[in-house]
Amino acid sequence: MSTFTQAHLTAIEEAIAGGYLEVRYDDKLVKYQSMGDLLRARQLIASRLTPAAGAMSLSYVSTARDYE
Repeated sequence: MSTFTQAHLTAIEEAIAGGYLEVRYDDKLVKYQSMGDLLRARQLIASRLTPAAGAMSLSYVSTARDYE
């Protein structure tokens, strides 16, 4: 299983913006068959890079006082 990076997402988004079906990052070149395939790849990468919708992060603060 490969790990996606922000560079992968950026490369895909630049290809979409330019109307290209080829995406190059690092030493790899990926050719997509259609813009739909490219858009699905972008969605997959974006979903793996961002936390799940509705996920919450909670932090608890604890304080104590020493009374004399």
